[in-house]
Amino acid sequence: MSTIDTTAEISPSATPDEPIRNVVLVHGAFADGSGWRPVYENLTARGYTVSIVQIPLTSFEDDVAATTRILDRQSGPSILVGHSWGGTVITEAGVHPNVAGLVYVSALAPDAGETTAQQYEGFAPTPDFVIDVGDDGFGILNHDAFKAGFAHDTTDADAAFLRDSQVPINMSAFGAAVQNAAWRTKPSWAVIAREDKAFDQAMLQHMASRIGAEITTVSASHALFLTQPAVVSDTIDAAARGALVRAR
Repeated sequence: MSTIDTTAEISPSATPDEPIRNVVLVHGAFADGSGWRPVYENLTARGYTVSIVQIPLTSFEDDVAATTRILDRQSGPSILVGHSWGGTVITEAGVHPNVAGLVYVSALAPDAGETTAQQYEGFAPTPDFVIDVGDDGFGILNHDAFKAGFAHDTTDADAAFLRDSQVPINMSAFGAAVQNAAWRTKPSWAVIAREDKAFDQAMLQHMASRIGAEITTVSASHALFLTQPAVVSDTIDAAARGALVRAR
């Protein structure tokens, strides 16, 4: 069993009159929504209504628009969750009135006026996370380095599926500035994978601390949505309860 360190106290369970029961999940770059299935199954078993956004990764604006379409369809307050690049997306899309709280899963969290690329400045490089960029400007993770950089704690079969189902991202998206930082007005939670090879640990801790997130750390790779679904789901559940308590 993996060791879980909670580095900030999660809001206590509540018994609200109208609990938050909607969750919207946003995947990151080099992936699609299928990786969320273990989290989806965990949360639906708890009675949540879960929607998975398939962001196209063609531009920052396109990804935010795809997320907003799903948020428009929610029947009430929702917890918006983003993994990796999905963190930048939920930072912008999270100003939607249906969003009650944000969960960052080893995710980026820029401020308004900042780009994703700027988040890396001043932090250590990640040599195992190798991006191959084509002549068309779209990037994909290197075939041979994929497991080491993205999912070292999965099985070879699962890592191969993730590798071979990658969705390339338009690298120019990392240079797009965020216009709105939802974490400035919405409560935030973060799950940080301690063995994440996509980001420097200091970078992840810095971003989560800056936004005032309640932080949970767990022994996992960047693919913690697949390898630690219970921890991710527990944090989303805590956010659903805690966001409502804070709103009262």
